Amino acid sequence: MDDAKEQMQKAIDHLDYELGKIRAGKANPKMLEDIRVEYFGTATPLSQVANVSVPDPRTIAIRPWEKTMIAPIEKAIMAANLGMNPDNNGEMIRIMVPPLTEERRRDLVKQVKSVCEDSRIVIRNVRRDANEEFKKLKKDGLSEDLAKDAEGDVQKIHDSFMKKIDELFAAKEKDVMTI
Repeated sequence: MDDAKEQMQKAIDHLDYELGKIRAGKANPKMLEDIRVEYFGTATPLSQVANVSVPDPRTIAIRPWEKTMIAPIEKAIMAANLGMNPDNNGEMIRIMVPPLTEERRRDLVKQVKSVCEDSRIVIRNVRRDANEEFKKLKKDGLSEDLAKDAEGDVQKIHDSFMKKIDELFAAKEKDVMTI
C-alpha cells in the first residue's frame, strides 16, 4: 500500500513539473529547462552554461558564463521552437515573452488537460497493480476481509490523488486563461 501511495505521489510530482514548463503568458525559467546547448561537443543543459533569470514578467535574461557561448545558446533556443526570438547585446541574451493569443491559450489548456490525463492513467494503473497484488495475497492466505479493506484503502488513496490532479488542472487552466 505504501508503495502504491509513493508511486502515485511521484505521478503528482511529475505532473507538477510538467505543468511548470507550460507557459502561462508570464516569463518563467522552467520554460528553458529542456534546452540543451552544444558545449565542447556535448549536449549540456542550458542551466549548466549560463545563469537564467526573470528580471520582469515579460523577459527572460540569460547570462552565459563564457561569452563564446552566446551563439550556441541562441542557436539552441531557436532550434527548440518555443515561439520566442532571442536577442543578444554581446554579454547576455534577452528573450521577450510575447503575450498569448486566445487561440494559443486554448491550445495550452488542451495540452494541460492531456498532461493531467496522462497522470490520471498512471494513478489508475498503480491502483490496478495494487489490487492485483492483494488478490494474489488473498490466494496465498490473506483473509478476504483484509483484502477488501486494503482495496478500499487503495481506492481512497486513488480518489485523493485524482482530486489533487483536478486541483492542479483547475489552477493551471485559470493561470493560462488569465490575461
